[in-house]
Amino acid sequence: MMEDKVYELQDRRRKVELGGGDKRILQQHERGKGTARERIDYLLDDGSFRELNPFSATRAPYFGMDEVDAPGEGVVTGYGTIDGRTVFVFAQDFTVFGGALGEVHAQKIAKVMDLAAKTGAPIIGLNDSGGARIQEGVVSLDGYGHVFYRNSIYSGVVPQISVIMGPCAGGAVYSPAITDFIFMVEGTSQMFITGPKVIETVTGEQITSEALGGAKVQEGTSGVAHFTGPTEEAVLDEVRRLLRFLPQSCQEQPPQVAFHGRLTPDEAMLDLVPEDGTKVYDVKDVIVRLLDDGDFLEVQPLFARNAVVGFGRVEGRTVGVVANQPKFMAGGLDIDSSDKIARFIRFCDAFNIPLITLEDVTGFIPGVKQEHGGIIRHGAKILYAYSEATVPKITVILRKAYGGAYVALNSKAIGADLVFAWPASEIAVMGPEGAANIIYAREIAQSPDPTALRAAKIAEYRERFANPYIAAAAGMVDDVIDPRETRIKVAEGLRMLRGKQEARPAKKHGNIPL
Repeated sequence: MMEDKVYELQDRRRKVELGGGDKRILQQHERGKGTARERIDYLLDDGSFRELNPFSATRAPYFGMDEVDAPGEGVVTGYGTIDGRTVFVFAQDFTVFGGALGEVHAQKIAKVMDLAAKTGAPIIGLNDSGGARIQEGVVSLDGYGHVFYRNSIYSGVVPQISVIMGPCAGGAVYSPAITDFIFMVEGTSQMFITGPKVIETVTGEQITSEALGGAKVQEGTSGVAHFTGPTEEAVLDEVRRLLRFLPQSCQEQPPQVAFHGRLTPDEAMLDLVPEDGTKVYDVKDVIVRLLDDGDFLEVQPLFARNAVVGFGRVEGRTVGVVANQPKFMAGGLDIDSSDKIARFIRFCDAFNIPLITLEDVTGFIPGVKQEHGGIIRHGAKILYAYSEATVPKITVILRKAYGGAYVALNSKAIGADLVFAWPASEIAVMGPEGAANIIYAREIAQSPDPTALRAAKIAEYRERFANPYIAAAAGMVDDVIDPRETRIKVAEGLRMLRGKQEARPAKKHGNIPL
C-alpha cells in the first residue's frame, strides 16, 4: 500500500536527519559545536530550508565502505531564504565520517553550487570536516577538484561565502580560499595546509592547532579570514548581516533599504581630521558619519590595519568604502594593505557596488623588507583593480595625497568619476618637507640660518604646489569642498552616477599582477 511506502519514506528521512546518531551529536555539542542541521536552521529563515539529495550514499566498495552506514554522505545540501531572499547552502556533518569528503559528498556540493549559479543566488558553505575520505583514495581528491573548479568559474557570478566551523585542513582549505568571504569561529575552527604533527615531523617546530591556524591567526596575521566571532551564533548572525549589503548575483543591483533622513551639513566633520599631517586620528570616525545611521560592516578589521575596507549605505544604497587609516603606519600602503584593498575593490566591481575612497596617504611604505617582499607587484594590484573597475567611483582627499599612492588610490587618471578634496588637503609628488629638502638643498646648506630657511621653503612649497587648488586647476580634482558637506556631495554624486555605463576593450581577461 502507498501508506506503507510513505511510512518507509518517513523512517528513512528520520534516519538521515539523525546523522551519525545521538552519541555523536552529543560529542559535537560537548565540543561547543552545533550539528549541520542546527547550523542551517539557525542561519536561514524559520522553516525555509528545503533539502536536496538526502538519500545519497557512497559507491566506494573498498575497506568495508559498502557495509558502512553514512546517512546523507556526511553533508547536508539544499536551499532556503535569508530575509526572504533565496540562498543555497551546504553544511558538512561532522557526526558522519567526521564530515570527510568523498566522491558523492563532493557531487552533492557541486550540484547545489550549479543550482546557485543557474538561479543567481548566493552559495554558503558551512565547513566542518576531517578532510579527504582516505578510504576512497584518489576519487576523493577528484571530488575536491570539482568543487574548486566551481568556486573558480562562479567567482564573480554569485557571492560565495565560507563559514569555517571546525577543522579545515590540507587541500580542503583551497575551496574557502577561492570564495569571496571567510568566517571563522574563535576557539573551535582552524585552517591550515599541514597540521601541527606534520610540521613537527618535518621541521621540528612544535605548535598547537589554534596557534597554527585558529581564527585570530587567520584574521589578524595571515589575512585568510575576513570575519571572526566568539560563537557559532555570532558568526552566523554576521553572515546574515553581510548578505543584506549584497546583491543576489552579478546580474542584479545591491538591495536598497528605505531612507527617510535628510542630508544636512555635518558640523562634526570640521574637527575629525587634524590639519597637522603629523597628528593621528581614526578614519572610522569619518566613515560612520558618511554612512546612513553610522552602519559600517568592516571587512578584515584586524588585518593590514593601515587600511580600512567595508560596506555601508548612502541614501539606502550599498557602497564599498576604502580608506587609509592614519592610526597605523600613518596610513601608508604596504604589501598586505595593497592586497586587502585590491581584492575588496574587485569584489565590489563584480557585484555592482559603488566605491567611495577616503584618502590620506603619504605613500607606499619604504624599507628593504617591503621592497624585497614585492611591494611593487603588490602595490600594482591597487592600480589595476581601480583601473579595471567600472562601478561608480568617488574619491575624497581628506588630508594628504602624495606620490604614486595618490595616483593608485582612485585618482582621475585611473578612472575616478568624481574627486573631491578638503580645503586643507595636500596633493603633491611628495610631502612639502621632503620636497623642500631636495629642491632647495644647496640653498639651505649655504644659508647662515638653515633651520629658518628650511621652514620658509617648506611653507613656500606647501603654498605654491601642495594645496588642492593646483590639482583643481589642472582638472585632477573636480571640486574643493567644505568638509561639513562631504556626505551631501557624495550622495549627490552617487545619484548622478546611477546610470553610469562604461565599456572596456574586448578581451578574454586581463592579467592582474598576482
